[in-house]
Amino acid sequence: MLPPSPRLTPRELVVLAVGSALLAVAMFWPLVLHLGSDVPKDLGDPLSQAWQLAWGGHALVEQPGAFFQSNQFWPMRDTLALSDALVGYAPLAVPGDGVEAALTRYALLFLLATALAFAGAYLLARELGAPVAGAVVAGAVFAYAPWRLEQGGHLHILSSGGIPLALMLLLRGYRARRPRMVVAGWATVAWQVSIGFSLGLPFLVVLAGGAAVLAVAWWRTAPDARPRPGRTLVRATALGVVLVLVVSAVIGRPYLRVRDGEPAAQRSAETLATYSVGPKQFLVSSSLNPLWGPAGAGAREDLPAVAEQTLFPGLAAVALAVLGALWAGWSRRLRRALVAGTGLFAVLSLGFETSGLGQLLPYRLLYELVPGFSGIRVPQRMNTFTSLLLALLAAGGTAALLARVTAARARTALALALAAVVLAEGAGFAPGRAYPHPTAPPAPAGLADVPGPLLQLPVGAQDNREYLLWSTDGFAPMVNGRSSIQPQRTTRLLARMDGFPDARSVAALRRLGVRSVVLHADRLAGTPWQAWRARPLTGLGLERRVRGDLVVYRVR
Repeated sequence: MLPPSPRLTPRELVVLAVGSALLAVAMFWPLVLHLGSDVPKDLGDPLSQAWQLAWGGHALVEQPGAFFQSNQFWPMRDTLALSDALVGYAPLAVPGDGVEAALTRYALLFLLATALAFAGAYLLARELGAPVAGAVVAGAVFAYAPWRLEQGGHLHILSSGGIPLALMLLLRGYRARRPRMVVAGWATVAWQVSIGFSLGLPFLVVLAGGAAVLAVAWWRTAPDARPRPGRTLVRATALGVVLVLVVSAVIGRPYLRVRDGEPAAQRSAETLATYSVGPKQFLVSSSLNPLWGPAGAGAREDLPAVAEQTLFPGLAAVALAVLGALWAGWSRRLRRALVAGTGLFAVLSLGFETSGLGQLLPYRLLYELVPGFSGIRVPQRMNTFTSLLLALLAAGGTAALLARVTAARARTALALALAAVVLAEGAGFAPGRAYPHPTAPPAPAGLADVPGPLLQLPVGAQDNREYLLWSTDGFAPMVNGRSSIQPQRTTRLLARMDGFPDARSVAALRRLGVRSVVLHADRLAGTPWQAWRARPLTGLGLERRVRGDLVVYRVR
């Protein structure tokens, strides 16, 4: 049994919204002072995700019926579905054009995602009966867990606040028999799924599993004691579930087409094993964490994917969760469920191995049996659910500690101290050192005027991230692109470009319909194109112009 739903006053909700936003700004200071120029964490995935967001706003206005037909990897189809598409953010990405707007938008949504994670965990903890202080700690544990520091370049993973918010709305809606809140809860589920399937698909599995458990419990209850939801609530549920299914199906169709056309979209067991880890990784923190990072330096050296395999949840969070498992304010059944769920998701976060006992880990069942799970590359993202349940237990632990203090001032001081310790463990800054916010490279002058479809050389991973960001000024179609999957056709074309400009490469480009090729002269050292001046154009049907660091070829 759960305590009655608390009354959330407008004042509490306003303080929560403002406080969550201000805390996010403070924890990632001074990012907010560099909007339009800097990105959080590094110059890797944030650049391509800034492009993703910009494309979402552009496509929503200009080509809503062809939303996933982005300007990367031209002329391939469904190229936005080569990674989590952040579709749910598209309405927020409509205002603004160009590179500066793309960078501003990404930084603001990075802060918003963190603030929503805090607020969502707070509201869910309150709905479960935690006091305000406990809910604050729950928000801090979930939104600022040390393992999230390395996810600073993965907006689709940081955007997890819809999970606790949806659970809170559904829980309150069903308990209070409020159909509109039930529909709002399912709509929030649909929005979370629309951000990306890396978290959306596991969330759907969690909801399906929870529904199955409740159905069994309802069936086992004596017929005269079974709760009757009523027609209105049943209709609200049906409407909400249909909404989730429709959104999932519409967004999922391009991913299914990509899966059928690109073998790499189906992650092999060997790939999953590469990203799988042992339990000791829950003791390894990010190097960005000044408190615990130095202690894990040796363990991080041997990791093939540091950003995904540092899973330290925070010592204070674990200690408070242990106390929460004993808090009498919750029923024994609820406490057991939270503890069991935390353990289950922690084990799922380990992934699986292809041999030995590691192949028996339960994530293998999800990989083999649940449609779509074979497309998720990183099992460690299940740690989001581990972190949420740990946060709820920590809320109970905070309540248990505060119950032992009678003086009001002492209780307030203790609550603030607990929240501060949790935030300190999850901070990515120290005196004299801020959370990284590097400046994005500016677009070369004249690049936006080059007609597409175009190919830009060289084609390294970082080069392509920058090309995508720069393409937000006009979204010219281009052969270049960056995602966890590169289309086979693009790979074959690029394999013919080492000799450009020569007859073989030009013929391939002409067959494809490429109109322009751009060499970035300032990054050609050590590449096959560094001697471009010595390569003759006779008989190739090319025109060449030099514009600063750009060498532009027109394919006639």
